[in-house]
Amino acid sequence: MLGSWTGPAIGLMDLDAFFASVEQLDHPEWRGRPVIVGGSPEERGVVSTASYEARPYGVRSAMPSAQAKRLCPHAIWTHGHFDRYREMSGKIMAILADETPFVDQVSIDEAFFDITPGRFSSEHPVAIARRISERVAALGVTCSIGLGSNKTVAKIASERDKPRGLTVVYPGTEASFLAPLPVRAVSGIGASAEARLARAGIRTVGQLARAPERVLTDVFGVNGEAMRLRASGEEVSAVSSIDDPDEVKSVSNERTFAHDLTDAADIEAALALLGESVGARLRRKGLLGRTVTVKLRYAYGQGHTAQRKLPHPTDDENLFVLQARDLLHSIWHPGMPVRLLGIGISDFDLSQGVQTDLFCEVDERGAVASDRRDLSVAIDKVREKFGSASVSFGRAGRFGRSVVRADKYEASEQGERGESL
Repeated sequence: MLGSWTGPAIGLMDLDAFFASVEQLDHPEWRGRPVIVGGSPEERGVVSTASYEARPYGVRSAMPSAQAKRLCPHAIWTHGHFDRYREMSGKIMAILADETPFVDQVSIDEAFFDITPGRFSSEHPVAIARRISERVAALGVTCSIGLGSNKTVAKIASERDKPRGLTVVYPGTEASFLAPLPVRAVSGIGASAEARLARAGIRTVGQLARAPERVLTDVFGVNGEAMRLRASGEEVSAVSSIDDPDEVKSVSNERTFAHDLTDAADIEAALALLGESVGARLRRKGLLGRTVTVKLRYAYGQGHTAQRKLPHPTDDENLFVLQARDLLHSIWHPGMPVRLLGIGISDFDLSQGVQTDLFCEVDERGAVASDRRDLSVAIDKVREKFGSASVSFGRAGRFGRSVVRADKYEASEQGERGESL
């Protein structure tokens, strides 16, 4: 007997060990055996996904491949088949789109969906969630679903019962569900914020919901009230239509290096190389971004991220990489080893228009471009026709095989991702 449901019903579908599950689907002889999808242990690779058979050995996503190999030496390793993962992801996202037009895909293996009674269907949300789980399983992989009144609750619920779990948090029970959980369970709270909260005596989500305003402001700044709403279960979340042109939230690219970079020229060249890819993808999607983000990691799980609002929206790496370089030098100092480097562009809302200055040229889209953008567009076309290696700048030669692909995919772009920018 399903309980009554009033108000929003937001689900989060998380595909279980997705890449590894697809490999086991395509290789039946691998079923029941530990499978690791990731970069080479010999080349500073990173684990993208580990099957549930590998996890009892301590293997986890984003772990260095060399460490994973030591923990589970008998695992089956594969670099992955990303076109196949995208194909399977497309089929699964089509299932969600068939159930509701309100879908926010946040990664290749994860999506929020709105099944609020009366918004698109009068069917009970739990019944719809169960059907989604069954339809996904029929494709040969499984998913775990969290269902609640907002995105924070749905996300946390989706992680409670894996694999193939369905955790339902009925309206009115959000606070009691969240209260005993550690603060780290809430999205947006990392190790640094967790430590600062602990020094203030706040260790659970319930304590966070009751924390004094001054503590929240000290730790989260202007986001203090938003974090309180998340912790109390009072967050109001919107899931846009799957056809919403603003569905893409960011475009980014990052790389893990086989050998740490320590030279400023090498690091700047790597940043420019990543920026080329981001610029090309922005132009391919017709997106113009206002915010640039730079991320670096100097050890496993340790690093810095910096972000800056651009004065004008652009898709031109000749402009945003210059800003990214300034950001880089605000978080990196000479001699610091760089294990991973990433650059991202976000904030694609152009509704406010653009105010130009004397040295900026605005095109018919309201975008600001450098005098080298035409060259970048021409190179895009050559690479599209003859392959990505057909044209390259001298900086590409600095790295050779020292750049290791980050074997994850970025949410909104459905391109690469490592740790989220």
